[in-house]
Amino acid sequence: MPSTRQTLIAGIAVVGVLATGCAGAGGGGGSGTGESINVLMVGNPQMEDIAKLTKDTFTKDTGIKVNFTILPENELRDKVTQDIATQAGQYDVATIGAYEVPIWNKNGWLHELGSYADKDSSFDKNDLLKPMVQSLSGEDGKLYALPFYGESSFLMYNKDVMKEKGITVPERPTWQQVADIAAKVDGARPGMKGICLRGLPGWGELGAPLTSVVNTFGGTWFTKDWKAQVNSPEFKKATNFYVDLVKKHGEAGAPQAGFTECLNAMSQGKVAMWYDATSAAGSLEDAKSSKVAGKVGYAYAPVAETKSSGWLWAWAWAMPKTTKKADAASKFMLWASSKKYEKLVGEELGWARVPAGKRASTYEIPEYKKAASAFGDITLKSIEQADPTNPGVQPRPTVGIQFVAIPEFQDLGTKVTQEISAAIAGKTSVDKALNDGQKLAEEVAKKHK
Repeated sequence: MPSTRQTLIAGIAVVGVLATGCAGAGGGGGSGTGESINVLMVGNPQMEDIAKLTKDTFTKDTGIKVNFTILPENELRDKVTQDIATQAGQYDVATIGAYEVPIWNKNGWLHELGSYADKDSSFDKNDLLKPMVQSLSGEDGKLYALPFYGESSFLMYNKDVMKEKGITVPERPTWQQVADIAAKVDGARPGMKGICLRGLPGWGELGAPLTSVVNTFGGTWFTKDWKAQVNSPEFKKATNFYVDLVKKHGEAGAPQAGFTECLNAMSQGKVAMWYDATSAAGSLEDAKSSKVAGKVGYAYAPVAETKSSGWLWAWAWAMPKTTKKADAASKFMLWASSKKYEKLVGEELGWARVPAGKRASTYEIPEYKKAASAFGDITLKSIEQADPTNPGVQPRPTVGIQFVAIPEFQDLGTKVTQEISAAIAGKTSVDKALNDGQKLAEEVAKKHK
């Protein structure tokens, strides 16, 4: 999921001009009110971009000051869950994803947002990609979050290194092919490792790529009738494969490496391959910060027993029901998810950095098509091919590719990945990690049978 996404930046970036005044529930907002809103978001490159751009554009046009709190992914998840679940009301807008939206909507924690989008003719809700709309909607079919960017997952590789080694990476590789290539390119350049795979604990960190590997190896967290499968032969085979690949040919400091660390390793030429979120491509192709811009090849998510294995995720703007500034908050969210904002990023920061993966029209913009020529088409197809209802070889009890859409998975996935990360570090075995995880999963399963 999305990735999907943590950064070393933690704390508060205050964006906007000093202003006074506030509004009552659902009221206020608009130009000249001097209103301010608090926005909590994950520290990914796309979010750092919007923190830089808001003051001179959105705030200037509306008079609404935006106070951003930017946190690494695991900290963000803890903070946003705590704030929204306890109805603390500290934030008016927060970035959440496809996992949280249906669960939190059922709990009555989120504002419905589709009506705001319908009232804004320039927003063009029908332009949003269907998989994104479906993943961010409640059982009533209404939108409860507006996508900032969407993603699937794919394999990224250094074309120069592959050429030097005489290796052709298949467009649709198997995981065994990836492992074989990782062995051949490990050490291709001084200090270069064969591949980067997340090892940082967290259901949305290590848990995301690992679960997509489990799926394609024939495993699942739970059967359709809620039998835990964490220590099943298929789950073990997938996990052993993942852990062995990272230990033999993976990045330095793998047990502490999440999305951000792998992004840095790939962009600085320290690894030859990386399997992760499609949204990473924009940063890899940014010549200002990436040493491999223009040198990266892209292939579909590797498979074993399934035809595809890419995940599906959206980082999206949600509005807690506790906000007293719904009007101002909705204006920010509509702007942040708009075509207008995508154009702003393209013109100000470079078209490769556009927060894509959410709108069909993005892939028709000539400047974006050119900047994303290496990855745009495969990203869009990966998103469209992702199947949250049937991601493996057997029926599932819930939807979700790289997660299980139940409230307990946040804790279960994090605890199990802590053990698997320890296995990567050589502190425990995969068997022990998964046997312990099986006990935890069985307790969760009892609640759902």
